[in-house]
Amino acid sequence: MNKTQNKGFTFGKLCLSALLLTGLVGCTGQSNSEQPVAAKPAKKMNVLYIMSDDHTSQAIGAYGGHLAGLNPTPVIDQLASEGTRFDNVFVTNSICTPSRASIITGQYSQTNGVLDLNGKIGHDKQYLPRLMKEAGYQTAMIGKWHLKKEPKAFDYYKVLPNQGKYFNPVFRDIDAEGKWPKNLTQIEGHSSDVITDLSIDWLKNRREEGKPFFLMHHFKAPHDMFENAPRYDSLYADIKIPEPASLWDQKEWGSKATRGENDSLVREIGTSVSKRNPRRNMGIHMDVDQNLSDEAYTAESYQRYLKRYLRTVKGVDDNMGRLIAYLKEIGEYDNTLIIYTSDQGMMLGEHDLIDKRWMFDESLRMPFIVRHPHKAEAPKTHTAIINNTDFAPFILDTVGVATPDYMHGMSFAAALDNKELKDWRTASYYRYWMHRAHHDVPSHFGVRSEDFKLMFFVGAHFDNAAMQTDVKYEGHNWSRKDGTVPMKVNTPAGWELYDLKKDPKEMKNVYGDPQYKDVVAKLKAEIKRQRELYNETDKNFPHLQAIIDAHWND
Repeated sequence: MNKTQNKGFTFGKLCLSALLLTGLVGCTGQSNSEQPVAAKPAKKMNVLYIMSDDHTSQAIGAYGGHLAGLNPTPVIDQLASEGTRFDNVFVTNSICTPSRASIITGQYSQTNGVLDLNGKIGHDKQYLPRLMKEAGYQTAMIGKWHLKKEPKAFDYYKVLPNQGKYFNPVFRDIDAEGKWPKNLTQIEGHSSDVITDLSIDWLKNRREEGKPFFLMHHFKAPHDMFENAPRYDSLYADIKIPEPASLWDQKEWGSKATRGENDSLVREIGTSVSKRNPRRNMGIHMDVDQNLSDEAYTAESYQRYLKRYLRTVKGVDDNMGRLIAYLKEIGEYDNTLIIYTSDQGMMLGEHDLIDKRWMFDESLRMPFIVRHPHKAEAPKTHTAIINNTDFAPFILDTVGVATPDYMHGMSFAAALDNKELKDWRTASYYRYWMHRAHHDVPSHFGVRSEDFKLMFFVGAHFDNAAMQTDVKYEGHNWSRKDGTVPMKVNTPAGWELYDLKKDPKEMKNVYGDPQYKDVVAKLKAEIKRQRELYNETDKNFPHLQAIIDAHWND
């Protein structure tokens, strides 16, 4: 209330306010029975945050990708039709633990301390649930947590240890005997079903009457290795899954950083659908006959990969339907803000790549769908450049809590009111640190704007002491003296630039094209600005900074 309004706040109104708060006899001496009946206070909106693992936007019908015709997600699509689909939401580090850390803290990786899968978020940095609790919310975390430390900031938790299992999962349970991490409970069934059962049980039996809830419901699916519930075994059995063009065509894609000098590392960098990477490819995981021709092997590997992936997606979608149905049953659907997202995207054969980690859009882009029960006029789609440091500020803002100064992210809640997002970013910064871990992806960073993407591949691990030197290079194979494949051998540094308007599938690296000279200069300046703004420089990693300095002007 401003000063002008305050002048009209009379003694009579003060007296009535006191009555409503205390129930006492009024200032005029009238009896309670003669006083106006107090209006019921407005009911606070609940918040249900649903997150899957590795559910890429091209496998969601509402996003209209090449898989949309398969109708993989009717429940999620219905949610999108009732709410807002955000189309340019990007992860800041496309791997499970760092992404979840940025969501909980609202901070980039170096500030929250989680650069890789070994990172931890303790109670002192579990900012989002703590602030929601302070705002009067009953809080719960159910499903995949993956941040190592006990989620103490929540009133209730039942979370998978690390990645967890698809079948008969074990949970770290706040009610179980033993102290974290030994407070274990095992439940029979498929994880997607079990996690949904647990959330419904919490809503049914643990929710406090008259108190709003903030529930983080996290599926394990569809993380590899894609174990679906048996009821989906025949799904897509007789259907050929559409293939992305870039599965077969990589002629102008990449650079020496992602292919090696003169393509010398094509069989080393990036795990594949095809036989291209002999160490790890999807055909190996899917038990494809190694004697098939290269073309037949690739086609068969892709079909098995996509069918198993999409079967786990179907389990997620069906269980979302169960959760939404229960909210309707208890009369809370139209008083609950529902968010559906994933912790990052996923490469589903694009550029003959599997897994995530890459800054290419299929890995970088996060689905983000919001249904606000009280904003029927919210836009159906929105194109602002958002990243996962913004999720906590957005959720807090929707319940009336200001973004703390220690968060890097910004709230985009005004978008739901069709308002302009003032002073909004024009590009989102990304950094992948885990050089060559698990899927042979080189470390890299860059920015993604509306029209362009500029990436610099550092090609070295951030832990200099962990670098492996007992190696030799022979043909297409790096090997240690003991014959095993090293994960942290340096790869060539290099730049890649993609013109997303002309080339949305990122098929042609145009970094060396003179007509993009001004674009490169502008984006490099933006990279430098954001690295300094968000504490993402390499001042603590001088061996990496030396590589960056040596190749900055290449």
